[in-house]
Order: sequence, then structure tokens, then C-alpha cells
Amino acid sequence: MGKADQNKKRKMENLLNNAFDLFTSKGINKTSIADIVEKAGVAKGTFYLYFKDKYDVKNRLIAHKSSLLFMEAYEALKKANLTAFEDRLIFIMDYVLDKLAANKGLLSFIYKDLSWAVFKRTLTSPSITTEVDFEAAYKKMLDESGYEFNDPEVMLFLIIELVGSTGYSSIMYEDPVSLDELKPHLEETVRSIIRQHIKQ
Repeated sequence: MGKADQNKKRKMENLLNNAFDLFTSKGINKTSIADIVEKAGVAKGTFYLYFKDKYDVKNRLIAHKSSLLFMEAYEALKKANLTAFEDRLIFIMDYVLDKLAANKGLLSFIYKDLSWAVFKRTLTSPSITTEVDFEAAYKKMLDESGYEFNDPEVMLFLIIELVGSTGYSSIMYEDPVSLDELKPHLEETVRSIIRQHIKQ
């Protein structure tokens, strides 16, 4: 990455971090672009070099925060010496759920507006704010699995929707059970989804 790109990345991260602080403390509706640029210490024109409006910032933040979380999980997975595809996906699921349980503010922010479209963009488009291409990482895991899968994107979608919605309820409300109690049920269901997508 050249000096100009590093500078661009720094400015964007500064805007994203300050926007995140404001969104989680004041709420998105009560946060203005003027608030964001004032807190970030930049001119309004600089904001518009990177973002269309505050909702663009919100979507990019969701993508950015999700990306960082999955990057951490993927880096931890590399050190875990797991070879089975199912075990690797379960490891990532557990890692992400534990991190979100430790940071309910982040879970609240990500989950509220995390659509499949935003999530997919996060995982498949390395951007200026992340150096990890999760589409490549997921494809690598699929290739190393030793299986052929029917609709691997649909399989991932089902797993994310399941883990996201049930994990949110367990972490935020312990409903219907705590996260620790939920995990064995989730693991069993995720393994079942994976098995159903293996080509016979």
C-alpha cells in the first residue's frame, strides 16, 4: 500500500471510528454529518470524498466492524489446526458469538441493520478498510474440505441467518436459553445444514 493509500485509509478509519462512537452513544437519527466531522477534526468536504451521507457511513461501518470480527476469527482459526470443514465453520461461529457476547453494544449496532446484502459485500469485497478477502477465504475452506457442495452461498446464508438471529436473542435476552446452553443446539443444526449441502 502506497503512502497516498495509507493516508486515505487513515482518514476513512478516523471518520468511521468517530461516527461509530456517535452512533452508539447518541443514536443514528440524532447524529449529524456536522457532528461526525467535528469529532473527527476534518472538513465537511473530506467527509464527502468518502461517503454519500450518514446512512452510507452506517452501512460501511456495519461492513467494516463485521469484517474486522471475521478477520479476527479467521486469523484465530489458522492457529487452531482444524482440518474438517464443519469444525472450521463451528470454530468461526463460536469465536464470533463469544466476541459479540463480550461487546453487546457492537452486537446491537451490527445486528439491527445487518442484511445479507451488506454481509455479502463485507465478505466478498476487500476494501480500503480491510485487507482480507473473505470470499477467497471461504472458497479456500470449501476447496480444502474434500467435498463438493450444492449452493455453497445459500448454505452460508442459512448458517449466518440462523446463528445471527438465535445468537442475538440468547446474548441480549438469554431467550430461550443462555448462549452457552444454545451453542450445542446451534452446532448440531449447523452441521446438519452443511451435510444437507454436500453433493452425494
